[in-house]
Amino acid sequence: MKSGPISFEKLNCVGHMIPEFGIGNILPPFMGSDAVGAQLPRSPYVATAVGLVERFCTSPARATILRGFLAFRAALRDLGFTDGFQWIDGSFVEDCESDRGRPPNDIDVVSLLVRPVEVREEAAWGAFINENLAAIFTSATNKQNFHCDSYFVDLDIEAREVAEQGAYWFGLFSHQRDTFRWKGLVQIELVSDDEAAQTLINEREQGW
Repeated sequence: MKSGPISFEKLNCVGHMIPEFGIGNILPPFMGSDAVGAQLPRSPYVATAVGLVERFCTSPARATILRGFLAFRAALRDLGFTDGFQWIDGSFVEDCESDRGRPPNDIDVVSLLVRPVEVREEAAWGAFINENLAAIFTSATNKQNFHCDSYFVDLDIEAREVAEQGAYWFGLFSHQRDTFRWKGLVQIELVSDDEAAQTLINEREQGW
């Protein structure tokens, strides 16, 4: 007899661990030998901001990208976003240096966010998006200002649409562009230990 649904937290129970690179110098999509087993952590690997810095702040170029990413997160919180999480993907969570002979250019981010309480209604939300479109909701601007190739999923839309959009972005970014190889992503809550992550970046830079 099959057991009931396994919680997301149980699947990622091994200390919020981001695994080492696997075949193809990418994060493995799951750990262990069974893609649906209860004992494994699997993508998206749940981490903290400090965990992301510990794992991927390995060069001055990556430190610059991470500073931009943390600033992007701060800008979202300053706009009133407090509930939601982000998927971190792209070449930033690959061994880009070994595979392509260069550091990553940016960090790919899909932000899945609940609207701020004061703009939850449709009219207020539309006005809020228009007011902040150029500053925070445009990928080209975010690349320039924050080194983030950014995309958004509004968690206040209909559940079916959330599922469809989430499936689209997860399916797209969980496969390598050139090889179509299945790979892992990292997930971080929007409210995390960002201040400690900034401190850790400073400490890493002093050692280079």
